[in-house]
Amino acid sequence: MSTSPSFRTPEECRSLIEGSGISIAEWARENRFSCGLVYQVLEGKRRCLRGQSHKIAVALGLKAGQLIDVQTLSQMLSRLQQEEETM
Repeated sequence: MSTSPSFRTPEECRSLIEGSGISIAEWARENRFSCGLVYQVLEGKRRCLRGQSHKIAVALGLKAGQLIDVQTLSQMLSRLQQEEETM
């Protein structure tokens, strides 16, 4: 039996951040995110498919995903391609 991952709701994220004694804007600055974009993600105004909104949603625990920069992802894809070519 597999268990599905548990994600937070935007309301849970707000409560967690504010309950820790910091503002959402401060959390955004500490994590090098746009304050306005964090608010948009929490308000459901962004789909969070790619870019910074995706990274925010993953960091908040709103969705599954990995926080990988473009260069690292490119290196991983290049290695996979090289492995396929040697098979």
